[in-house]
Amino acid sequence: MSRPPVPPAKPAGAAVPARITIDDVARAAGVSKATVSRVLNRRAELLTREIAERVQAAIDRLGYAPSPMAQALKRGRSRLIGLVVADVANPFSVAVLRGAEKACRDAGYMVMLFNLGNDDWREREAIQALSSYQVEGFILHTLGQDAGALESAAQRGRPVVLIDRRLGDAQLDLVGLDNAAAVRLAAGHLAEAGYGPLLFVTEPMQGVSSREERAAAFRACLAEAQPARAGAVFESDGVDEAALDAALRALQRQAGQARPAVLSANAVTTLRVAAAAARLGWTLGRDLGLVGFDDPDWAPLVGPGLSAIAQPTDDIGRLAARCLIERIEGQDLAARQILLPGRLVVRGSSRP
Repeated sequence: MSRPPVPPAKPAGAAVPARITIDDVARAAGVSKATVSRVLNRRAELLTREIAERVQAAIDRLGYAPSPMAQALKRGRSRLIGLVVADVANPFSVAVLRGAEKACRDAGYMVMLFNLGNDDWREREAIQALSSYQVEGFILHTLGQDAGALESAAQRGRPVVLIDRRLGDAQLDLVGLDNAAAVRLAAGHLAEAGYGPLLFVTEPMQGVSSREERAAAFRACLAEAQPARAGAVFESDGVDEAALDAALRALQRQAGQARPAVLSANAVTTLRVAAAAARLGWTLGRDLGLVGFDDPDWAPLVGPGLSAIAQPTDDIGRLAARCLIERIEGQDLAARQILLPGRLVVRGSSRP
């Protein structure tokens, strides 16, 4: 039987079909769609070598790529995991994403990312959008404002694992930092370094559990200190710079002859405090102590170097992915809460 010629590649500028289909490949190779499917699915052992090579040549020449979603639907598995984050501009989110993606890749899954852009009412939209790609489960690091998001995931029968932030009283796996222990570690370091009154600077609480937990732990540290320690909590919206400057001046007045210090709730507020200190003409580590949650790459480069509570972001991402994959693969476990310790990194901003 004569072999049909494989059509040559289209010359530059020629009209190109919107999408090459498996029918096009079958016609070009002179075989059935079932034969092409066998080659695509690595089941060419039932074919002669000549036919398999002919089909592969047609695939290569036409540039045919099967739809991943169509293949997933045929298998009944997409091996996709949806990851929803509040803000990819936050270094914590990016670092956790890397850890989760590594663990998913090692287990044969791929990650699809949905960035909320700090829009706290898009969580349900994120679940619906990722569900359209047949993701098998969700890892959520969100603001936790949209109560319908979890309901939307449950309706689709998809497991959910939370990172860092709780969603109401939902009984779900949670992986994050031991916030109470981390606050005690930072406050204890500042006390030992000789700093006096403390200011805890956080983004607006807005019901975000990790922010509330850190603020509550900070207040508990002040109340438990012997002798009693002065301090306050300030919510920085990132817009009203004058309000943050005024809060720092008030802290300085309260300190008197002692040196005041700030504990900032994440890398975003750490930068705001460092900028405010520069506006006031203060030197970090001398006029104002500073320890911030998160230890981004730029922390050693700002001022004398910023002291930080480094979160085990890679471990958080990996553990969240593993918890989810266990549930996707059928393990029926009670809801787990995995809280990991932070690590104090001392630099010039909190020197004794």
